[in-house]
Amino acid sequence: MNITKTNIDDLNAVIKLQIVKEDYESRVNDVLKDYRKKANINGFRQGKVPMGVIKKMYGTPVLADEVNKLLSDELMKYIRENDLKILGEPLPNETEQKEINWEKDTDFEFAFDIALTPEYTLNLSKRDKMTFFKIAVDEKMIENGVEMHARRFGSNEPTEVVEEKELLKGNYAQVDAEGKLVEEGITSEDVAISLEYMADEDAKKKFIGAKKGEVVVFNPAKAFANKTDLASMLSISKEEAENLDADFQFTITEITKFVNAELNQELFDKVFGEGTVSSEEEFKNRIKEDIEKQLVNDSDYKFLIDAKEKLVKKAKMELPEAFLKRWIIATNKEMNEEQVEKDFANYVDEFKWQLIKNRLTEENELKVEQEEVMEFAKQQALMQFQQYGMMEVPEEYLTNYAQQMMQNQEEQRRIYERMIDNKIVEFLKDAIKIEEQEVSTEEFNKMFE
Repeated sequence: MNITKTNIDDLNAVIKLQIVKEDYESRVNDVLKDYRKKANINGFRQGKVPMGVIKKMYGTPVLADEVNKLLSDELMKYIRENDLKILGEPLPNETEQKEINWEKDTDFEFAFDIALTPEYTLNLSKRDKMTFFKIAVDEKMIENGVEMHARRFGSNEPTEVVEEKELLKGNYAQVDAEGKLVEEGITSEDVAISLEYMADEDAKKKFIGAKKGEVVVFNPAKAFANKTDLASMLSISKEEAENLDADFQFTITEITKFVNAELNQELFDKVFGEGTVSSEEEFKNRIKEDIEKQLVNDSDYKFLIDAKEKLVKKAKMELPEAFLKRWIIATNKEMNEEQVEKDFANYVDEFKWQLIKNRLTEENELKVEQEEVMEFAKQQALMQFQQYGMMEVPEEYLTNYAQQMMQNQEEQRRIYERMIDNKIVEFLKDAIKIEEQEVSTEEFNKMFE
């Protein structure tokens, strides 16, 4: 097999492969012999079909298949052995590719376009400057954190009078326009309703000031918009709930009010572990520290966006744009030329950034070990548990949850990419000069508008 490469310019080249009969003949014959062993054709015993019949039936498709396999293997082998740094994947040349007649040809020539990785320099040093935006933790954030923990460990306690957000239990009974019970009307007992989620303000006002044992008449279909919840509340079908428009009397049997947990040692121990925090000041400081850790991720994300813009501009690299447009369309069937042209500037920046990321990763040995991936997955799992109020989660739970996450190949790839980004951020913080600037949450958020 003869393989040649011709450079068109610094960014584009053509690879030609000449495949002759000696290159593929034995492969094709081996496949046809295997077909002959398995062929089940009327008039012949299995394994005894003449080879001429097999060739007539399967020769051409087998030839095309084996030549294409050989072509793919040899093309990629050539690229690998010659250490060609290419963008995307080889594409059939649109002008030099000769027409192939699989029925008659015995020798074949294929031509492929390849895009070569551009030469560029970064030369990062402390002369390169970037701003790292540190988000300030204000008192409102801390108070919101205190409120979140106090509410998470709060409880419903009995109370005498309905005020605003109480949870009520009682019995429903349908009434007519005059407020009298409807004979064989809809009834439902021991139903819980929350004033906090009642949509009808007029209905809510009727409950304010009511006491245990009192009766309130209202239209639950107007008060509660969710028809599934309404159906469950009244023990009727969803279809009936969809068409319901009637008043009901609600006899209050129980009133409870949600009360936040007190800011005391019991709460401190529940949130951060026994004996870890011993005063309200320490409690707030720990909350502040946790918020700062979370905000660092946001600051790092902004820093990475800014780094991408700066380094893409600094690299001053040229790309084989015509080839890349063809490649995008070839690998994305839903894309057309108009869409590619519209978004191509973004594609170009992404190609450039990926090249820069790859170079930073390789030259500085920014590796991600499997143990690091698992630990990161466990931290992600812990954050999810904490969203539901579980601050202390057994190690075995986190490990099992992380292992389940890692079974998803897409999730594993996402975590790997996230960790590579984190390592690049840490590398850049050390390689260039960082000027830290403290900003408020509002100022930070405006940067993304």
